[in-house]
Amino acid sequence: MLSIGSICSFFYINCVLLFTLRSKQVFCETSRYILLFNLIFADTAHLVFNLLLYIMSFYRIKVSYYACGIFVLLSVFSQLISPLTLAVMSLERYVAVCHPLRHATIFTVRSTGTAIAVVGTVSFIHILIRVFMLVYVFTTISVNLQINDFCSKEAMFFAPIFDEFEKAYASTLFLSVGVAIIGSYIGVALVARSASTNKESAKKALQTLLLHLIQLTLVLTSSLFSTIIIAIARTVNRSALLRVYNICFVFLSVLPRCLSTLIYGLRDQTIRPVLLLNLCCRYRCR
Repeated sequence: MLSIGSICSFFYINCVLLFTLRSKQVFCETSRYILLFNLIFADTAHLVFNLLLYIMSFYRIKVSYYACGIFVLLSVFSQLISPLTLAVMSLERYVAVCHPLRHATIFTVRSTGTAIAVVGTVSFIHILIRVFMLVYVFTTISVNLQINDFCSKEAMFFAPIFDEFEKAYASTLFLSVGVAIIGSYIGVALVARSASTNKESAKKALQTLLLHLIQLTLVLTSSLFSTIIIAIARTVNRSALLRVYNICFVFLSVLPRCLSTLIYGLRDQTIRPVLLLNLCCRYRCR
């Protein structure tokens, strides 16, 4: 119940933020808010798919590989969008602080849409590779199309080849995104020392980039969720494992997908008043 309650609460807040980001024209025409909408949308979709998988496992609902594959692949697809979008958002903050005069021409609505399309394409290619690998596995070994255990990413991608692919792809992805965020942070930090730089703007950008790095670390940790649970399962009994699983699920799988709301929704002076008003159903919050 803790897991379901937390997901539903964050789902509501994320949906309100999504509505907020489409409620005013300035949000629809500013690159940082367009990127934020894409990030929140992907995180919210990931929460929904994770909730469905969690409910199926909680009630021990068994489904076929085809049905399970759809849920798992959609979950993986939405999961991949977040770190790639964080990289683009970090570059946007770098350009905004380090090249303010060129920011409006570099990050236009059209170029931002192109960046989002590239992020979606890279994520989709990853899904296609997984599908081709599944087809290869199904043609080389005999597989029962009815999953004996509950539907999960581990039950779907059970062959050893997926472990090697996961490690290689995750290492490449998070190294690339980490370099983009850290490089942007260093660039902003160096420019912030200049006398001609807007100190307040640079300070906020540094804080945002640092939070992006923390968020990326949490997302990376969430990808190790299964490994952590398997390691704990060897040392505790089933009842203790279930409690640990629920706690890890909230903090490793749910929380990293909700930080964007805290980073932008509550810190951004343009979004915060509109968001709080919408959260209170358009009644003034006291």
